[in-house]
Amino acid sequence: MNCNLLFASGNLQPIARQTSRFTFYILKPQLSETQRSIQNVARTFAREEILPAAKKYDQTGEFPWPLFKKAWSLGLTNGHIPAHCGGIEHGLFTGCLVVEELAYACTGIQLALESTNLGQTPLYMFGNNEQQKKYLGRLVEDPLIAAYCVTEPGAGSDVNGLITKAEKKGDEWILNGQKMWITGAGVANWYFVLARTSPDPKSPPGKAFTGFIVERDWIGVQPGRKEINMGQRASDTRGVTFNDVRVPKENVVGGEGNGFKIVMSVFDHTRPPTAAAATGLSQRCLEESARYSLERRAFGVPIAQHQAVSCMLADMAIGVELSRMAWMRSAYEVDNGKRNTYAASIAKCYCADIANKCAADAVQIFGGNGFNSEYPVEKLMRDAKILQIYEGTTQIQRVIIARHVLETAMGIN
Repeated sequence: MNCNLLFASGNLQPIARQTSRFTFYILKPQLSETQRSIQNVARTFAREEILPAAKKYDQTGEFPWPLFKKAWSLGLTNGHIPAHCGGIEHGLFTGCLVVEELAYACTGIQLALESTNLGQTPLYMFGNNEQQKKYLGRLVEDPLIAAYCVTEPGAGSDVNGLITKAEKKGDEWILNGQKMWITGAGVANWYFVLARTSPDPKSPPGKAFTGFIVERDWIGVQPGRKEINMGQRASDTRGVTFNDVRVPKENVVGGEGNGFKIVMSVFDHTRPPTAAAATGLSQRCLEESARYSLERRAFGVPIAQHQAVSCMLADMAIGVELSRMAWMRSAYEVDNGKRNTYAASIAKCYCADIANKCAADAVQIFGGNGFNSEYPVEKLMRDAKILQIYEGTTQIQRVIIARHVLETAMGIN
């Protein structure tokens, strides 16, 4: 029996170790020169630009436009935009390297900088050349943002529960409805919007929805107030209302009735970066906790020398390393043309859970100081929670994982 677990293709080099029953693979990262260079740029930017500013943006809730524009100029946004649109067309693995580094400094600012990728993903996966050149090319030419409008006040992970609708009138669609918890809604130049287009209430999800490109300045598009959230406050989160918005037929993405398929496919591409962001936060928790445990003394010695604390640090380190392997696998599968739904759900679920555990343990190691806003870990704990909610809750991920396991057992996969 072989446990041929993961990667090759210049990302990770598997080194085999044979025993009597199993072949184990030690996963040794082998980043390309380009990947190492991009990772270093992202790491330097995160630690020198984002980290010092994180507290200010957390307190004010302002959108970090100066940081976004600097990241855009460094090529740290829009990495997967196709070359024919002027983009550099990096793979998902490379993009996740950037996300992890930015998230180490602040997941709120990282989300503000990188959430535009979520709005872009339906277009680079399913858009035609004209749509890509017009809307993705626009983001390459200027530091603009795209947003992804799917969630509604009454429908989050249950995409089939959406009630925003679009009716066809000649060569246009008339869009009406309300979206909620939309990242970047107040700062976006354009949106990808999912709407119900089948008039039949019994129409199956695979035929009931259509995706549209909607520009922010069109008549009838109304972003709501900025939401004040528990964490990741630098990210602009709002509702968006669409009142009789006229959408030309050329702004339909992927064909009428294919919206549900698009959204489900997009999740496979967007959950690995969420897992990478969670890993960055976990790494930060580990490093902050390790440094503090060497400085803080109790009973005459640094608390790092107490076994209870050192074991917490060890568990955090285990979680960080396994989280990194999880997002790497899920991103690798996308870049190598494999369906990664199972791996993406595992990565998103596991990494988000580990981030929350690492953040809670970091607060515990800091003790009373960890509960105080003058120290960094209380923010990390607030920022971590949403990682278990957006891009599909941890409960939804477990449903997807269990379904895959059972279908495999029945011989369906």
